[in-house]
Amino acid sequence: MPRKAVLDDIPQIMEIIKQTIPEMHSYQNYQWDENYPLAKDFQMDVEVGNLYVIEDRGELVAFICVNKVEPEEYSELDWSSMQESMVIHRMSVHPAYRRKGLGVELMNLAETIARKSHILYLKTDTNSRNEKMKTLFTKCGYGFIGEIRFPSKEAPFYCYDKLID
Repeated sequence: MPRKAVLDDIPQIMEIIKQTIPEMHSYQNYQWDENYPLAKDFQMDVEVGNLYVIEDRGELVAFICVNKVEPEEYSELDWSSMQESMVIHRMSVHPAYRRKGLGVELMNLAETIARKSHILYLKTDTNSRNEKMKTLFTKCGYGFIGEIRFPSKEAPFYCYDKLID
């Protein structure tokens, strides 16, 4: 059952990240590295109430951040809608718990959070080399919008959105 994250969850979140980064780098996806995401990013997410986690038998196994913060690079794209949106950031599933539907569960949670905020539009992005996330977005009904570039990243990022009902 998903729940809002608390500060005590951050060490377990950072452990998931520690295990995820080498995997990402193995397929030349440098979306995450030693500079991002950091514990302070998650601390801020917890403090403003935008971070959610999933546990299995008391162990934190997945997390997602959902808020209204859009990178300024999003303004370069022709999105599907001009209506207010929520944005999915910083999402991962512990490597030992992958292929069990938790990614879809996190994406469904993002839709639930948006609906509770009376927002029916979601946006997100991922490194163009992150095949797993691109596949998940498509599986969950997100449409490809275009690509953006972040100054500190070599590869472009692909952007997706979804109107929910």
